[in-house]
Amino acid sequence: MWSCICCRGRYMLSRASVPRHSIIKKFAGEDIENLDDLIAVISKLSRGARVPLEYVKYTDRYRNKSVLVTIDQHGWYAPPQLYTRNDATGLWNAKLAIPLESPFVVSHRAGHMDANLNSISPLTESSPMDLKCQHESENTADGCVKMQTDEEIAVDGSHSGEDSIIEKKRRRVDEEIAAEGTISSFGDLDDIKDGALRHPSSVEVSDLARTISSNASLAEQVIEPALVMFEVHVPPICMLDGVHSQHFFGTGVIIYHSDCLGLVAVDRNTVAVSISDIMLSFAAYPIEIPAEVVFLHPVHNFALVAYDPSALGAGASVIRAAKLLPEPALRRGDSVYLVGLSRSLQATSRKSTITNPCTAVNIGSADCPRYRAINMEVIELDTDFGSSFSGILTDEQGRVQALWASFSTQLKYGCSSSEDHQFVRGIPIYAISQVLEKIISGTPGPFRLINGIRRPMPLVRLLEVELYPTLLSKARSYGLSDNWVQALAKKDPVRRQVLRVKGCLAGSKAEKLLEQGDMILAINKEPITCFLDIENACQKLDQSIDSDGVLNMTIFRQGKEIDLIVGTDVRDGNGSTRMVNWCGSIIQDPHSAVRALGFLPKEGHGVYVARWCHGSPVHRYGLYALQWIVEVNGQPTPDLESFIEVVKGLEDREFVRVKTVHLNGKPRVLTLKQDLHYWPTWELTFEPESDTWKRRTIKALQPTGA
Repeated sequence: MWSCICCRGRYMLSRASVPRHSIIKKFAGEDIENLDDLIAVISKLSRGARVPLEYVKYTDRYRNKSVLVTIDQHGWYAPPQLYTRNDATGLWNAKLAIPLESPFVVSHRAGHMDANLNSISPLTESSPMDLKCQHESENTADGCVKMQTDEEIAVDGSHSGEDSIIEKKRRRVDEEIAAEGTISSFGDLDDIKDGALRHPSSVEVSDLARTISSNASLAEQVIEPALVMFEVHVPPICMLDGVHSQHFFGTGVIIYHSDCLGLVAVDRNTVAVSISDIMLSFAAYPIEIPAEVVFLHPVHNFALVAYDPSALGAGASVIRAAKLLPEPALRRGDSVYLVGLSRSLQATSRKSTITNPCTAVNIGSADCPRYRAINMEVIELDTDFGSSFSGILTDEQGRVQALWASFSTQLKYGCSSSEDHQFVRGIPIYAISQVLEKIISGTPGPFRLINGIRRPMPLVRLLEVELYPTLLSKARSYGLSDNWVQALAKKDPVRRQVLRVKGCLAGSKAEKLLEQGDMILAINKEPITCFLDIENACQKLDQSIDSDGVLNMTIFRQGKEIDLIVGTDVRDGNGSTRMVNWCGSIIQDPHSAVRALGFLPKEGHGVYVARWCHGSPVHRYGLYALQWIVEVNGQPTPDLESFIEVVKGLEDREFVRVKTVHLNGKPRVLTLKQDLHYWPTWELTFEPESDTWKRRTIKALQPTGA
């Protein structure tokens, strides 16, 4: 009789950089001789616990290695199951490996039960897929890679695939610093030093700080307590929205810090999706704590992540929020300080000059559509630290003027396949400042549980149209009248441009009104020359009581000026919050990067296949990613709810006829055989009110002993 355990352990071990085929010697201080020992140890651990693990590699069996493993605290994976081979049938039969009354299971059930669900503050079961999806990487016929292991992911600078940086921390801070009070933003450097010197136990810290930062700029010394290093892991069984890696690194900046809430801003090439495990390391204090994604901007390349200040202990008094300076806007020739963190968590800075404060971002769609920044202007510098260094731009007093952010793109050389690349540019801080102000003031919106308190989160009103700028000289050649050329040049003598429509997002309210090539001249009779003008016009709709969510636009199309009433769309900052795993494929509603291609199937839009898993039924029968499922056994599946209703009626070993439509519009019909024994159907849903991901089995064979 042969046995194996199938659980979330592979993901937990990959987060700790434990390679495959390793032999576990000790776990949580206890010797591991067999599977029973491992199961006994896991059953006694609680979710979120961090315990040591010793292992050896089979190629280096005489040297033990030690790592720190974080017990998964989310509901992404089903409870561990023990698989035993039945020699008579050839099947591996499953049963629950851990008793239901064990701390491991009980702590997961408790979840956020201690959260105060009634308080509102505005601030004033497992399948083999969990293992099989992490086998060797290969390209599909559709050009979208299947799920990968951490060891196999391409490394690009500091934003993916680097070794842990916590062990490299060199700064010492006295752990006895008084934790009385918190500071949400800080003033000049003298105030900070004076405050430190007033406390007797901080003399050593102050001396150390002066030693370390003797050659640092004033801006670097002021902003260092607000800098944070991110380490982000995306679970392989739920890589939504086309995310291209499982492991990311990057630098963020604390923009709010109080007794009950801390908020950090970071680019979306570091935090790409909401379903992520995030660990924060602070430059000002040697500690590592978990964090949760609370806001993903649907257009601009930034995310907001929340942490619990109480987890900082004594460090809460030395960690501070940066002071934001959204105005005045940066101009060409202005001097700024580029400040970020090195791999050893040391602040690094240099003085640079703005060469272009309003460069329009132009990022093409990737082979496997994923988030990309659109309709935004970025800041360019004369000198920086390279494409892998992210951070912030400040003035001489350390006030943040821009987030120096990483952007993801793909480049293709000749006939070769596309390669992932990244570049860094500045995002003006005003966009982040506006979202922060809404969170602090408690602007009406959907509630979300953050650190045990229900808080209203802002909504974003958008014109879901991808735009690009065209010089007025070119616009004149297309037939734009001299009156409009003069009016637009007078409105913005620096840019001297007009915005044109590159495409509308499929399913948006503007889709059937605006056409490719349209020039947007004015909104409500006000000339429009940049993306910010359109954002401001959309925000005015929210501020108006009588607003019906439409814009009165004047456009130029094929030699004619046309007045249109165009609707806007409202999006939240949660990102994708639901997925279904069926026959080894990850299925979700079409995300914005797919809709930005301008096409959805006419058969009710359908559900989108985001990923597939090695060895699964969809792999064997060729149902790969980058296509919509529009029918199952002749029944339409326009959305996830309809899809679930259809597939939950399918039986084990039943042949299923599936109609799909590829991203290129080509329809296809195929048949696959369902295997509920090894590949049950389940869904994962995020509930903002409880701040938890809930996993629910839709259809499965009952495990033996369950």
